[in-house]
Amino acid sequence: MTTQTWLTQEAADRLRAELELLESSGRSEIIKKIEVARSEGDLKENGGYHAAREEQGKMEARIRQLKHMLEHAHIGAPPAGESGMVGPGMVITVEIAGDEMKFLLGSREISSGDLDVYSEKSPLGSAVLGAKIGQTVTYTAPNGKEIKVAVLAAEQF
Repeated sequence: MTTQTWLTQEAADRLRAELELLESSGRSEIIKKIEVARSEGDLKENGGYHAAREEQGKMEARIRQLKHMLEHAHIGAPPAGESGMVGPGMVITVEIAGDEMKFLLGSREISSGDLDVYSEKSPLGSAVLGAKIGQTVTYTAPNGKEIKVAVLAAEQF
């Protein structure tokens, strides 16, 4: 099953605004920082210059990430799947090792910050994706252990 990134219109607008800011004033500011640091002399031992170049690299990586996400994301609500089935853009309640946990299944970009977010590509996300409410699924944790997850509820975000 191929996973797709779904973004709400609000999240897409927020990401476009961030991209526009980074591509305009963000780039201008970092170029000024690099020029100021470069004018301070020897670049080999110039911490300010190296920090500014590193910041520029991180900003350019974020610009690439935002462009890719916005070009390939689906805007709006994910299609309603089978009733009672876990899908992207849903808030999922599960029980893991006796503890109840609630999270958003999808892109962290759509979250307002109140919920943990798990990608559909993560071990937990891919295990619950397509599961039915009441079903118990398993996934392999990074340490190699098989973890059982009981899906208790799933509702649109």
